Amino acid sequence: MTPSRRGRDSGLVRPYVVTGGRSAPSRNTFDQITLVMLLSTGLSRVELTPEQRAVLDLCLPGALSVAEIGSHLRLPLSVLRIVLADLMESGHITTRNTTILTAQLPDEALLEAVLVGLHNL
Repeated sequence: MTPSRRGRDSGLVRPYVVTGGRSAPSRNTFDQITLVMLLSTGLSRVELTPEQRAVLDLCLPGALSVAEIGSHLRLPLSVLRIVLADLMESGHITTRNTTILTAQLPDEALLEAVLVGLHNL
């Protein structure tokens, strides 16, 4: 009998079990930078899986990105997206996409005034 390799055998079936055999989230998509926040703390946690409860515990103090949650829980992103989608559908969490805002260029007259002021120093 071949000795088991530490760390390898323990994770072969686990993602399949965590997601209930699903390979894609039901409808919600989550980027790595999407912020996850608790929507309501009063909802029952009895029917939740240990992974779902862990997500809620991590988000209790404030918002975390999907990448941060995955790192804390050591779950693959594909598995975490399914867990998060289930939590969103049950009303436990909400998300906020982080968008990169485009900067407005400052007024050209203001830049010229600053340049003149610097030359006068």
